[in-house]
Amino acid sequence: MSSAPPIVSDAVPARVNLLGMPRARLEEFMVALGEKPWRAQQLFKWIYHQGVDDFARMTDIGRALRERLAACAEVRPPAVAEEHVSADGTRKWLIRVDGGGSVETVFIPEQGRGTLCVSSQVGCALDCSFCSTGKQGFQRDLSAAEIIGQVWIAARTFGLPKRGGQRSITNVVLMGMGEPLLNFDNVVAAMDLMMDDFAYGISKRRVTLSTAGVVPALDRLAGLSEASLAISLHAPNDALRDRLMPVNRRYPIRALLDSARRYMDAQTDVKRVVTVEYTLIKDLNDSVALAHELAALLRGFPCKINLIPFNPFPQSSYERPSRNAVSRFWNVLNDAGYRVTVRTTRGDDIDAACGQLVGRVSDRTRRSARHRAAAPCSPEART
Repeated sequence: MSSAPPIVSDAVPARVNLLGMPRARLEEFMVALGEKPWRAQQLFKWIYHQGVDDFARMTDIGRALRERLAACAEVRPPAVAEEHVSADGTRKWLIRVDGGGSVETVFIPEQGRGTLCVSSQVGCALDCSFCSTGKQGFQRDLSAAEIIGQVWIAARTFGLPKRGGQRSITNVVLMGMGEPLLNFDNVVAAMDLMMDDFAYGISKRRVTLSTAGVVPALDRLAGLSEASLAISLHAPNDALRDRLMPVNRRYPIRALLDSARRYMDAQTDVKRVVTVEYTLIKDLNDSVALAHELAALLRGFPCKINLIPFNPFPQSSYERPSRNAVSRFWNVLNDAGYRVTVRTTRGDDIDAACGQLVGRVSDRTRRSARHRAAAPCSPEART
């Protein structure tokens, strides 16, 4: 009996996505194409400085090379499913990623600065009790292209500045959906692009990674990145933090603080400090006694403290503390000599506030998607 003939696929090979590729790897890619490594710098400037995703528009690159790039490569950011603007100017994008998942990215405009809050995972495995993201479980890590793609989308929305012009996005914080240190390699690659002068060139002081306390990964990060560090603490003792954050049962407070200190000791900039994030929840962790305990815990630790009044979401029984409770907590820490800020709630009318991100498509978008599916010849709406 003769064997069946081999199956021959006529599928077009997948093109390489240059978005999210580290500069050194892009240099290697260009050398493999028979080009000089400095071509990577040209591409970086077009992709990140100019926000261009069409090789044909990269006019200082020869036509033959542009055509070769178009045949084997692409600049493909994730797709925007929805965009919402809050009454206070906060802007939120719901971004679709490969595999059917969605994440959320939030831009917060302030006087003299603009902060972009970026997601690193679809969902989150840590299940912190005060965070809406963890309630949906963990789906997958984002690729470096999907992480830096959130910055790319936001930068294109506001228009990229001319050389020396004022930036719309001055700060990037990895405080969106997911635990960044559980997606280590992709997060480090994306942060490198945020700080690379040929990409976004954002100061290392203005790119901040926030972690719930994955200690081995934080220790590993110390030798690889100069990004600023924020730690999600939310309790001054292990008994309470165990209730709020299951990760504390594996990496308790003292281990986290020691690791954060090692990270700061590895930096060349001795003036930087760790941001300690503390979500205040009514009648749970907002008492004056706990404020005194927090002040004692952090004594001698190089930090500033960011108090975050809890932002309610449907699956939580927690409540927002009163303004008086927030003021009392702040006063204790301030009197103890700490630099303390209270995070202003922004974007809660579009569920864009801290702890509210879930990556859920609205009913209106689902209806629109069903309508398009029923009329396949109609052009897709631009977002």
